Amino acid sequence: MPSANKERRLAVLGSPIGHSQSPALHRAAYEALSLPWLYESAEVRSENLTAFIEQCGAEWRGLSLTMPLKQVVMPLLDSTDRVATMAGTANTLLFEDADPDGAAGGRRVQRGFNTDVAGIVRALAAVGFTGANYVHILGGGATAASAMVAAAELGAERVLLSVRSLERSAWLEPLAHTLGMRIAMRPLGIADRSLVIPELVVSTLPGGSETGTLFTASTRRSALLFDVAYDPWPSDLARAWDEVGGRVLSGLSMLVHQALLQVRVFVSGDPLEPLPDEPSVLAAMLEAVGLESPQV
Repeated sequence: MPSANKERRLAVLGSPIGHSQSPALHRAAYEALSLPWLYESAEVRSENLTAFIEQCGAEWRGLSLTMPLKQVVMPLLDSTDRVATMAGTANTLLFEDADPDGAAGGRRVQRGFNTDVAGIVRALAAVGFTGANYVHILGGGATAASAMVAAAELGAERVLLSVRSLERSAWLEPLAHTLGMRIAMRPLGIADRSLVIPELVVSTLPGGSETGTLFTASTRRSALLFDVAYDPWPSDLARAWDEVGGRVLSGLSMLVHQALLQVRVFVSGDPLEPLPDEPSVLAAMLEAVGLESPQV
């Protein structure tokens, strides 16, 4: 546990970033931990990420990364955890002092972590969803990769990706094979007419996106919709599920759970190390975004 008297800086970076609830979540956590840490947000595009990281002084502890930076950051990291390495994306950067005699030549080490995968799994588990054989994912970007790894952890043997560009999303095929899953891809906008209904539909598309994908009433009634976006809410997909009484989980729950693991990283350097009185910290974070308990 870092010294409670030492001020540190952190921030969430991305573009767009104005809607982010990460500052509210992290500030609530550090207040609950009695840490005088400053957590801000900054509009940073892909081409500006290197410059932003280079200007971070010794007072900086770490960064949360969102769209479009989760893949861009990978070459800038000195090391990555197992999940980030597997998914090829990192949403967390931790600054650590290097051994002056070490390979980093005395400069700070930049460690990367992926807490999105565990955030998805934990958010689903919180509403009793712990397994799936067939998962349909919308989107072909960094969060889709994390959703695929999460699907594998849920036991999925088959995954369908609906993507804007088959060419730009081709990098996800080897990941599926590594995870031991059969994968199929198709362009967004093709109606779901399959007789095989997924247990879980995950949308990783940005908030406000037009999916163009039509799901049958049977799919909407049977499959849990997990929409990673949470602003604006409800999304068009969420409304479509609501129309037939389907089950819907907002991405706000994922945001809370992945942020809790980010706090672990920033506090101890280990996403597996629970925080002091962690239930109270989680309760404070949930309250900060008006989500006392996930509902589905």
